[in-house]
Amino acid sequence: MTASDLATASASPAVHTAAPQRTGALGHLRVLDLSRVLAGPWCTQNLADMGADVIKIEKPGEGDDTRHWGPPFFADANGEPTSHACYFAACNRNKRSVTVDMATPEGQALIRELAAQSDVVVENFKTGGLKRYGLDYASLSALNPRLIYCSVTGFGQTGPYAPRAGYDLLIQAMSGLMSITGHADEQPGGGPMRVGVAVIDLFTGMYATSAILSAVEARHHTGRGQHIDMALLDVAMAVLANQGTGFLNSGKVPGRQGNTHPSVVPYQDFPTQDGNMLLAIGNDGQFARFCDAAGVDWAQDERFATNAGRVLHRSVLIPIMVDLTRTRPTAEWIRLLEDKAVPCGPINHIGQAFDDAQVQHRGLRVEQERYPDAQPPAGEHVNRVVTTASPLRLSDTPPTLRYAPPALGQHTEQVLRDYLGVDPQRLADLRAKGVV
Repeated sequence: MTASDLATASASPAVHTAAPQRTGALGHLRVLDLSRVLAGPWCTQNLADMGADVIKIEKPGEGDDTRHWGPPFFADANGEPTSHACYFAACNRNKRSVTVDMATPEGQALIRELAAQSDVVVENFKTGGLKRYGLDYASLSALNPRLIYCSVTGFGQTGPYAPRAGYDLLIQAMSGLMSITGHADEQPGGGPMRVGVAVIDLFTGMYATSAILSAVEARHHTGRGQHIDMALLDVAMAVLANQGTGFLNSGKVPGRQGNTHPSVVPYQDFPTQDGNMLLAIGNDGQFARFCDAAGVDWAQDERFATNAGRVLHRSVLIPIMVDLTRTRPTAEWIRLLEDKAVPCGPINHIGQAFDDAQVQHRGLRVEQERYPDAQPPAGEHVNRVVTTASPLRLSDTPPTLRYAPPALGQHTEQVLRDYLGVDPQRLADLRAKGVV
């Protein structure tokens, strides 16, 4: 047995049956995904893209909440909208959907059987919510001591807010993130603003991915799994980053500055002759090159020669820059500055972003079919699904595309048969009882 084989063996539970062909960096891991909406599914999609075998457990007849969060909805073959929301597809690629009603004893037993054969469980129920089903960490780790169990909640497993439900928007507000996002109160449109995507959910999914892989690495040495306690509020406080650290060390509460930067000038949007552009000048050399290209001598002005001076004299510099940037169209500014190592770009809408030459070159739009080797079943109106590619680029073990975001329960029979030995008669009985 090679060193690689040993590493793979030590990362897997005692029993793995009928696993799909191993592919990708995490092809040796099986993940039981009990999560819904975004933070948990974002984490498990990361693992799935890197090759993990992710089994997504969903409630029969309903599924993940985001299957119904629309518009927009997928269109059928005639271009008519269906009842299938696009939201679900954003974070459930490369997974297999199995419908199991965990409120039933039979459903709980099926999930426990799957957990006994899994490396990782990810769930985002309220704190303690799975204990009554016998699906909490203590219960499942007793069956599988090597199990890594990741709980994602709004406020964590401990503390006065632990029993509360937590949602991204609420956490953006509570953490102070909204207080530093948007225009200042005295400006038009001023007031606290949420980020345009559920950024705390997404960050939590990424942190959870890192925590799970850390636990896998630790298990190589200890032979044991562990419980991971991920809280949206914890993550939101952490990603305040320089703004949070600045407050902790100065006592000064930062405010909203729109698209400007508190510590770097000029670092914001500017109007042009035909729209807007973004300048992200991060050092004195870049500012000098901008001035040279634009034909102005501001870099020789002692007020503007250094970043500290530009921050101090922001109110003087920005208005004269605005007058200058209005004199040329956006595309002309970009052509003028892009070969001068001056960060400058358009402010695209999402359609323009996907049309961008660099985005297209990097293959960031991916199209898949749910039933690539067979006709979709009767009543299935959505087969072709388009998503955004994983940004993870590994030279030897890159992300792989195996499954499109699945139809509800698409893989129930396959998984229960191959992993648990459920025969057709038992499956029919379970369906008749509404268990699957």
